[in-house]
Amino acid sequence: MTGGPAGGLASGGTATLGDFAGGQLRRLCAVVGLSEGDADGYAELVTESLGAVAGRSLDLPPPSRSFLSDDHTPVEFSLSFRPGSAPAVRVLVEPGCGARSLARNGRTGLAAVRAMTERWGFATDSLDALVNLFLPARPQGALALWYALELRPGGVPGLKVYLNPAANGEERSASTVREALRRLGHDQAFYALPEAGGYPFLALDLGDWDAPRVKVYLRHDALSAAEAGRLSRMPGGPDPASVEGFFRAVAGPDVPLLTRRPGLTCHSFTETGAARPSGFTLHVPVRDYAEHDGEALRRATKVLGDFGIEAGVLAEALTALTSRRLDEGVGLIAYLALAHQQGSPPRVTAYLSSEAYAVRPPNRAPARSAQPVR
Repeated sequence: MTGGPAGGLASGGTATLGDFAGGQLRRLCAVVGLSEGDADGYAELVTESLGAVAGRSLDLPPPSRSFLSDDHTPVEFSLSFRPGSAPAVRVLVEPGCGARSLARNGRTGLAAVRAMTERWGFATDSLDALVNLFLPARPQGALALWYALELRPGGVPGLKVYLNPAANGEERSASTVREALRRLGHDQAFYALPEAGGYPFLALDLGDWDAPRVKVYLRHDALSAAEAGRLSRMPGGPDPASVEGFFRAVAGPDVPLLTRRPGLTCHSFTETGAARPSGFTLHVPVRDYAEHDGEALRRATKVLGDFGIEAGVLAEALTALTSRRLDEGVGLIAYLALAHQQGSPPRVTAYLSSEAYAVRPPNRAPARSAQPVR
């Protein structure tokens, strides 16, 4: 990676993490048409949740080796696109990134989430049922707790909480997910999931959602397009050919298997009486299979066009995040995802890196010859 921030605000020895990420968030809100007041409120909320690290100079190293992004920025953005609708902007945050231990990281994150739920009057029954399972006294793994906000007009967002199934040990991830689903009333849900190489996240929707979801994320090593097309378990789910087409469009024509970084799927559950999931998402880490972000944007543009979605907003969003040329690095577009949910049209999401600390150099070696990330 090359050092130093590459977007929006110049550091000059004075910019802080909060200034930098807050500026990016405000500009993204402007791109999707949110009001200046909403944008300011959301930026202040994110800065407040980061605590002391928000005031940390970007001339210093990241506050921790956060798993949230390649350069360890504890903030990531995303744009979610549906045909005929304005895109939704989201921000993902690790509020405990400055803590000295993973246990304290989790406690700090939980306190930040509880402050938000109290502020907006959100129920926390589902989260309360899982706290002692995912935030033990001596947690393990690469993360403790993240939150995400879907930034909506009016200043009240949709809130999501991300938890780590490996908190009690990687070898117990499957049993932790199974127990979590049982506690939440989805007694048979675990057995509907496809085979996977791991369980990186479990997520909960809190607040005002049409149908609050419990989401289980699975890791799929050396995934192929054909295998990806067979991973949905939702009734009346996506046509396997459409999932395969998305895989190939994002990974590129010369990538038969995702060996550099694995693919992810997300299986969402809504009705507790239903054994099978109501939603399915395929996440492809485009940053590992495109030479640079210019190529990643071309692939994203094609995918959006295939679903009848205008891609101009995504290009504007990249400009809102960074002033660098897209061919100077790779990873600004980290993932592209295709989501299916019962009762809704397909949704395409682009996950966008802040790059507050570093820009990853372009990939020069062919992706198909790369070795797996372990």
